[in-house]
Amino acid sequence: MALAVGLDLLIGEPPSAGHPVAWLGRALGTLEARLPRRTIGDGAAALLAVTGAAVALATVVSRVARRLGRLGCLVEALALKPAFALRRLATAAGEVERALGGGDLVDARRLVGRHLVSRATADLDPALVTSAAVESVAENLADSVVAPLLAYAAGGLGGAWAYRVVNTADAMWGYRGGRYEWFGKPAARLDDLANLVPSRAAAVAIAAGASAVGEDGRGAWRVARRDHRRTASPNAGWPMAAMTGALGVGAGDRPRHSRVHRRRRDRGNGGRGARRARRAAAVTGAARGELDAHGRT
Repeated sequence: MALAVGLDLLIGEPPSAGHPVAWLGRALGTLEARLPRRTIGDGAAALLAVTGAAVALATVVSRVARRLGRLGCLVEALALKPAFALRRLATAAGEVERALGGGDLVDARRLVGRHLVSRATADLDPALVTSAAVESVAENLADSVVAPLLAYAAGGLGGAWAYRVVNTADAMWGYRGGRYEWFGKPAARLDDLANLVPSRAAAVAIAAGASAVGEDGRGAWRVARRDHRRTASPNAGWPMAAMTGALGVGAGDRPRHSRVHRRRRDRGNGGRGARRARRAAAVTGAARGELDAHGRT
């Protein structure tokens, strides 16, 4: 896993056309098009089919890697790397921070809408752009970094890619109302279940990362416990609230764009949030290493 994290930080993401997550999205979309009834059963069947295929392929790769000795470590790291995205998350937050720092609010809105959030950003003021970036970094730390790494720790390469299928399906189908009300429900509920532990682990890691650099880790955890219920999601509030606590900001009263909003207009918080995410990921990796060490003794 450490090698996979190193590869992520060194080379970042594969091209979109060759990215396994893009392949998963296309597979999910193809099955969706072939299931016109759009029932809960159809959604579950599509999710199960793609998950099964991904786990089967990942298991084959993992077995081959074990037979290759040291070269197999590289093979497995290369297969794990696309399942998470730490460098891309930090880079996206840094781009928003630089645009705000240069006074280019229009570009900051464009960047936060392109890379970090799915909601409309055209009317956001600088504080809300920063808030959106910080919240997205925190939430994505859980489901783009911590969750796949923990899934790998629990279930190997197959576990990591099973999680990535579920999370991708939730991103595509996990909407209330309209055409996904029933079809997307299995993906949404399973994603909620899959992120119960990672979201809380991410909050702990954010607090630990803050403490490691002499900041208020206890405050981050206190805010996480106090404010995590302020989101509609059962999970997203944990890392988001921990991040606001680590940055020394609090909840506010502008819920349309910010579920755990800032009180202080510090434009540097986007980049600080990205740095907290990197430290939290390091804590997660270290914890996984400890688990491995205990498992071998």
